[in-house]
Amino acid sequence: MATTQITTPVRERTQAAIRELEALLDRRATTAESVREHHSHGESYHEAAAPDVVCFPHSTEEVSEILKISARHQVPVIPFGAGTSMEGQINAIHGGITIDMREMNKILRISPEDLQATVQAGVPRKELQRALANTGFTFFIDPGADATIGGMTSTRASGTTAVRYGTMRENVMALTVVLADGRVIHTGSRARKSAAGYDLTHLFVGAEGTLGVITEITLKLHPLPEAVGAACATFPTIRDAVETAISTIQLGITVARIELMDEGQIDACNRYSKTNYPVAPLLFFEFHGDSVRNVNEQAETVKGLAEEHGATGFQSFTSPEERETLWKMRHEAYFATLAIRPGAKTFTTDICLPISRLADCIVESKKDVEGAAFPCVVVGHVGDGNFHMAFVLDPNNPAEHEEALRLEEKIIRRALEMGGTSTGEHGIGFGRKKYLPIEHGAAVEAMRAIKQALDPDNRMNPGKMVEPRPLRD
Repeated sequence: MATTQITTPVRERTQAAIRELEALLDRRATTAESVREHHSHGESYHEAAAPDVVCFPHSTEEVSEILKISARHQVPVIPFGAGTSMEGQINAIHGGITIDMREMNKILRISPEDLQATVQAGVPRKELQRALANTGFTFFIDPGADATIGGMTSTRASGTTAVRYGTMRENVMALTVVLADGRVIHTGSRARKSAAGYDLTHLFVGAEGTLGVITEITLKLHPLPEAVGAACATFPTIRDAVETAISTIQLGITVARIELMDEGQIDACNRYSKTNYPVAPLLFFEFHGDSVRNVNEQAETVKGLAEEHGATGFQSFTSPEERETLWKMRHEAYFATLAIRPGAKTFTTDICLPISRLADCIVESKKDVEGAAFPCVVVGHVGDGNFHMAFVLDPNNPAEHEEALRLEEKIIRRALEMGGTSTGEHGIGFGRKKYLPIEHGAAVEAMRAIKQALDPDNRMNPGKMVEPRPLRD
């Protein structure tokens, strides 16, 4: 675990802040080494870095008091959800106060008549879905992990259903946010549209805790579809698979999910999930409709498109059990990848492109990794142009890490040249921070100005995304 050299003035300020936090929260502010270590990292390859203290608030008011203590003593603050982030967003690279939101886990309001729910930031995604049972509505955003709603909002997460239901950006209506100085603001409203002032809600969606701490979120809900179907098909090449996905979108077929696995990922999933799919590029589809007939028509249209691109073994699944088995395999892909190399860690790219360039980028990226010193597999939400290439690395081999960094940069630069982005859903953190100026150019200075205005002391998750200047002594 990485350690940070702290000058005496900083250490004194930190200890003073810890004393105030302990007085405020009692045992819900802890410096226990095991707790600090748990909060030093997410699911990424990035080097761990522990906070000085971890706090477990129960309310927006307590978060506000924590931020006021941080301001008085000039100590950094790092928000923490479920710990599933991929780009070092929760690593306390400058030490400081980690605010673990998991005890702020109340579902405050469910309003089916408005298609809305309001939750505290620490509510896990699956808990919200359980609370919506029997309402006829659900929350579809599914990043795979059982992340907290606050963490998903903060990283602008998406996942397998984004092709139809959008990302967190499209599904967040209003927020309660605590600013760096402890002020509490409310952004947005429960109205379905507004033209009142700057869109502060979506400024904080995706800000990764660098502008404030999100404590409450009002979300859009979606009606459960009357009928659901799924299908899969095997393709001779990855280009054939991706071009089928592109054609599906361009024809306006309202699929709910289109997921891609290359042959390496399929082999890994067969071994881990005890399935027996052909070891070849595979597409998974899910269809939502107002009737079984509508769903079957969508599946038949996609089957025709797939067969035009050489697909074989097209299978349709109509029962909930069959669909559950299919998506269980897809959601286990991360763990299947780790199992390729016991003891390994994954280094994952997160490219997103205009769908017209997706096939070219995936094919060229797979050429880049031919002959790599480690396994590389591809999985992607190809319906919205997003794919991940996972490098399965030996954590004790620095040379592999350096090679992965070189390959990632080559792949990202190609995606940017094709009009894409360095990250479709994982965020910037400090893992992709260096690509932000390449992607956004002079716009990064506008981001710095916003950061300067809302966090002039650079205490909010410093070292991530953008910074106005180096951290003060």
